[in-house]
Amino acid sequence: MKSKYSMKFIVLFIGNLLFSNFLLVDEEVNVYTSRHYDSDTQLYEDFTEETGIKVNIISAKGKALIERLRSEGANSPADVFITVDAGNLWKVQDYGLFTAIKSKKIESTVPKIYRDENNEWIALAKRARVIFFNKGKYSFEDLENLSYEDLSSENWRNKLAIRSSNNLYNQSLVASLIARYGEEYTENWAKGLVKNFSRKPQGNDRAQIIAVANNEADLAIANSYYLGLMLSGKKGEKQLSAGKKVNILFPSQKTNGAHINISGGGILKASKNYENAVKFLEFMVSEKAQKHLVENTYEYPINSKVKPSKIISQFGTDFKEDSLNVSSFGKFNSAALKLMDRVGWQ
Repeated sequence: MKSKYSMKFIVLFIGNLLFSNFLLVDEEVNVYTSRHYDSDTQLYEDFTEETGIKVNIISAKGKALIERLRSEGANSPADVFITVDAGNLWKVQDYGLFTAIKSKKIESTVPKIYRDENNEWIALAKRARVIFFNKGKYSFEDLENLSYEDLSSENWRNKLAIRSSNNLYNQSLVASLIARYGEEYTENWAKGLVKNFSRKPQGNDRAQIIAVANNEADLAIANSYYLGLMLSGKKGEKQLSAGKKVNILFPSQKTNGAHINISGGGILKASKNYENAVKFLEFMVSEKAQKHLVENTYEYPINSKVKPSKIISQFGTDFKEDSLNVSSFGKFNSAALKLMDRVGWQ
């Protein structure tokens, strides 16, 4: 016959085991991310070191992750969704998959323009979609008043390099114009833009910058941080050499300001680790995390206390940003896609 002491030991053992398992489940955060930077891994490790909360990562393209979240529904293990375009954040919200992020730290750090009005998603970093030109061909004085609207002018016939219409950054740029000017104006603008392509759209943003460096195009539209990656030497000597030949022009400085997109995230309604998810996003906009981001990905910080990387700062940091709320990129994404197809933007 077992003594009452051994029975008590068994009960305590089982209780401790269950409690330990609960802690293991509780002290984690599951993140679905379409950010493809190896340097982000260090951020996740730093977060775990500071909080004891393990970060489990599922990485894939934004569209694939959104479809996965939709199919998983309330059974999704995801706590946080991170992506690299405001349009994707809007889609997840439109499907009703996000919940409000309750955090005074986040509200005081992330400007209203870079978070949903109900705080269902927030920006983690900013990305300026700018104009690149060859230093040997143009000066800032030649181009200082250039706007996105001007790029459809006959002055730039066969002189522009840009990615294809299936690129989210371009879709968001077009969506922003629809939000501001309407479809009729934007379609006429896009028709002129397509006529100005120096070649059939091909390659990523760095390919457009390289085209300008090699005089295959006079101007290119691309995100600023790509030049940071090239000038860092992380992409090889060829891209470093090309990067040294070009300059950045921030468009529309006399009018609406440079088009800004974001890398951002939100907490899923199905989250089983809500508090940990809030702590994770708070960490991502902290000074420590923001410094790591700007020095490794060359994006612009969302935290005003952090300065951009020196590599990017050399091109200017006090430029005028478009004040249009980035949520419009998602709202008008479908209209932008149809419009781009109509004008023959491949």
